[in-house]
Amino acid sequence: MTKAKSTARKQSHAMRVRKGDQVQVISGKDRGKSGRVIRVSPRDERVYVEGLNMLKRHTRPTPIPGAREGSTIGGVIEREGPIHVSNVMALDPKGGKPTRLGVTRTAGKRVRVSKNSGVPLD
Repeated sequence: MTKAKSTARKQSHAMRVRKGDQVQVISGKDRGKSGRVIRVSPRDERVYVEGLNMLKRHTRPTPIPGAREGSTIGGVIEREGPIHVSNVMALDPKGGKPTRLGVTRTAGKRVRVSKNSGVPLD
């Protein structure tokens, strides 16, 4: 008997890192570099950091809809690639060093705080 392949989607987890946060890469080819998170993908548990993990995509020239004739996009396009959320750490707004994030409740609101300095990130 063969096992049936599971068609269930991966469960997405709550991520403490959000779009706009300053983060530092702690492992991989861009280790030690820091940047701003431009996109978050909770289902894949990945973040896209501005200027890091750059990928080259070779695209065929295609006309741009709504633009003048003769204007096309093509060639080698560089863009940010995904980095697993476990490979980045948020930067402390006070000291600028990597820190873990905690969640506290203040006046009924959920606030992310730096574990090193206790400064809120939101």
